[in-house]
Amino acid sequence: MTKKQLALAVIERLKAQYPLAECTLDYEHAWQLLVEVRLAAQCTDARVNIVVQELFAKYPGVEALAAAEPEEIEAIVRPCGLGRSKARDISLCMRKLRDDFGGKVPDDFDALLSLPGVGRKSANLIMGDVFGKPAIVTDTHCIRLCNRIGLVEDEKDPKKVEMALWKIVPPEEGNDLCHRFVLHGRAVCDARRPNCAECCLREVCRTGKATAKP
Repeated sequence: MTKKQLALAVIERLKAQYPLAECTLDYEHAWQLLVEVRLAAQCTDARVNIVVQELFAKYPGVEALAAAEPEEIEAIVRPCGLGRSKARDISLCMRKLRDDFGGKVPDDFDALLSLPGVGRKSANLIMGDVFGKPAIVTDTHCIRLCNRIGLVEDEKDPKKVEMALWKIVPPEEGNDLCHRFVLHGRAVCDARRPNCAECCLREVCRTGKATAKP
């Protein structure tokens, strides 16, 4: 089986297992997702969803959040960890949106990368979830599962994993596949104790086949 064939098999099985593929961060506007993705670094989406309720209630738009001092933002987002650096990036990001983009989140990948605190993972998430464009979000779940399944070979660099997946995953499937990797990583393919016996991918995953009993 080629890697392209393997990718299609993985997509088919994960679609059946997780029909609804959605971002687990709660947002109504693109700028809110930008904020949440930054807060989600080394923090759970569940906690981010709680913390931003106060943040967005106090600062209900790009203009309001851009006008806030980083210390004011930090006081609210501190429970997400790394409060100072996250607050600084959020402040700079909102101010750049206000000053350079008229308060609108750009739908161009390179423009998104120009925003403070926005890397390839965040930019791809915005492109896929907000604008419905082809995207591949290589978070920790994606990288772990791709290595275990055999879609990449002992590769931990997020950009290299992303580039490898672009070659074998149909563009229209990339965004949803990465959401399903997150769901599957949390439910079955745990970082420390993967439950291969209950995995819908065990027949195509090299790790699952290696652990299968004869």
